[in-house]
Amino acid sequence: MIGQEQQSAPQTEIHNKQLSAESRFIEVNGFNVHYRMAGSGEPLVVLLHGSFLSIRSWRNVFERLAETTTVIAFDRPAFGLTSRPLPSKVTGVSYTPEAQSDLVIALIKKLGFKKAVLVGNSTGGTLALLTALRYPQHVEGLVLAGAMIYSGYATSEVPALMKPAMKALTPLFSRMMKFIITRLYDRNIRGFWHNKERLGDDVLAAFRSDLMIGDWSRTFWELFLETHNLRLDERLKTMSRQSLVITGEYDLTVKSEESIRLASELPNAELVVVPDCGHLPQEEQPEAFIVAVRNFLKRVVE
Repeated sequence: MIGQEQQSAPQTEIHNKQLSAESRFIEVNGFNVHYRMAGSGEPLVVLLHGSFLSIRSWRNVFERLAETTTVIAFDRPAFGLTSRPLPSKVTGVSYTPEAQSDLVIALIKKLGFKKAVLVGNSTGGTLALLTALRYPQHVEGLVLAGAMIYSGYATSEVPALMKPAMKALTPLFSRMMKFIITRLYDRNIRGFWHNKERLGDDVLAAFRSDLMIGDWSRTFWELFLETHNLRLDERLKTMSRQSLVITGEYDLTVKSEESIRLASELPNAELVVVPDCGHLPQEEQPEAFIVAVRNFLKRVVE
């Protein structure tokens, strides 16, 4: 059962991009969320991409996973074709990690489901674990691929005393962020791959295009302002659901040692190390990723 949805987005939002026939839009918590859904049966699998990327990051595994279960992938707030409204207490729009977690659950419910297995890569893994801890009744299991739990987005924090001044200087800081990200984007994304030749120039250009839509640096700045230490390392021991931790053998963004630690500290977790792979196993080694996830899903539904 699918909730009420919109089949197109304003042209100003998508900059005349060609949407695939499978693309859909649905209003959730003040955002016009761009998503894809395919397959049938249980469990529902929800894919959460990492920062600077988009729904495109699942293109090599989405259809294959949908052969055996129902799969949803969506563009997280501040990324891809999902709308980028400014934060507002009136509309409830927020870019905090907790608000993004709320959106995951609201999306699941609005599309007619009660619970899901969350599959998160990088900061998508951060949000997957956060969501499972906050909404255990709606999460059946977790797949954490190169998940940022002990570093980066999960532990960064904007000092409370500096936040008002930083907000007041938003136009300046967002322009600075735009300049820095634009200059470093290609190098940063290539760093996610172990074998750089596997990332085609066309795919890199597409990822860049997915990010740099409209006033993208402003909403990315709003996302940055809301970062705070989630203390997931202290909270993960209360996790009751089964988990699969996946790491690329040569992940330089979230070192494989961090994922190995995560698998050892997260209750009911197993570890898969993918050889010849960097930060994005679903990109570099999609077949190994699919096999690992499918095996895990079989155990979840047993």
